[in-house]
Amino acid sequence: MKLGIVGLPNVGKSTLFNSLTKAGAEMQNYPFCTIDPNIGVVPVPDGRLQLLSDFYHSKKLTPATVEFVDIAGLVKGASKGEGLGNQFLANIREVDAIVHVVRCFEDPNIIHVDGSVDPLRDIETITFELIFSDLEVLERRISRSQKAAMSDKALMKELNVMKELVALLESGKCAKTYEAADKETEDFVHSLNLLTDKPVIFAANVSEDDLADDGAGNPHVQAVREYAEKDGSEVFVISAKLEAELQDLPDDEKMLFLEDLGLSESGLDKLIAASYRILGLISYLTAGEKETRAWTITKGMKAPQAAGKIHSDFERGFIKAEVVNYEDLLASGSYAAAREKGLVRMEGKDYVVQEGDVMLFRFNV
Repeated sequence: MKLGIVGLPNVGKSTLFNSLTKAGAEMQNYPFCTIDPNIGVVPVPDGRLQLLSDFYHSKKLTPATVEFVDIAGLVKGASKGEGLGNQFLANIREVDAIVHVVRCFEDPNIIHVDGSVDPLRDIETITFELIFSDLEVLERRISRSQKAAMSDKALMKELNVMKELVALLESGKCAKTYEAADKETEDFVHSLNLLTDKPVIFAANVSEDDLADDGAGNPHVQAVREYAEKDGSEVFVISAKLEAELQDLPDDEKMLFLEDLGLSESGLDKLIAASYRILGLISYLTAGEKETRAWTITKGMKAPQAAGKIHSDFERGFIKAEVVNYEDLLASGSYAAAREKGLVRMEGKDYVVQEGDVMLFRFNV
């Protein structure tokens, strides 16, 4: 899973990136300090892995991972070359979802590029820059396709879809609101890799004081939540400054610190949960003496395709899968005991993998 972190300058974007990845992106109180995208890969927090690893005395523990890309701050007019222009766009096009950091805190010591804190205005600024960029991409592609489409029905259909997308974007709406007539058209729209077709997760960056009630008393946060509900996006509340402070603490002290603040999870936990929800992802597990590992798949994926995440041979030669629920396995005390209780099931090619399944694949190639 690859997430792009975007936002206006000085909204806490690089602070958040640093706290999540400990990658040390430069932070200064002025725009465009992050000129080249910073990339960090972090493990997905999953307490089940350590328990399973202990259960099997595994030699290796491998969590699922998330790749974060921290992209230079945008300003109004970026699509026309203002600020850093279009340098950031290629990087965003490669991500699965966009994490849009929105400033929801007041601090006279940290300048705002537009002079005041207004999250809805900031969201609009970024959204319009993405729309303008998508329009540019579509217009270039339409120009290239015009002639060939005259003698190709399939290309003509695609051309008409692109023209409909242009009209939608020009009305100020995002590509993800486009209503495709059929699955083929939907797949084509996704293949265009438009920025405004990507799922969005809003990170409402607040002061530490607003964390205890999850931003309920912060009008800026409420405005972002109302916008996101209409937009079909996710929102999570975070204090990037606090997250940065947490990263210097050992894990046990970190949890105690969060508990003292009345919090049950870190900002990274919130972001991962929001990412999995909006992208429709789940995790299944494999475990044994050699390795305990988490695998990220799309919700609704069947056993052979899930096996293919490990190796293409597993999918190609899939025979069946031994499946046991994670909690049932641990409660049984051993795999053999779980099997004796009838908790280990043999599933075929039509089995839909569930969150927390511990799986052993049988295949032949």
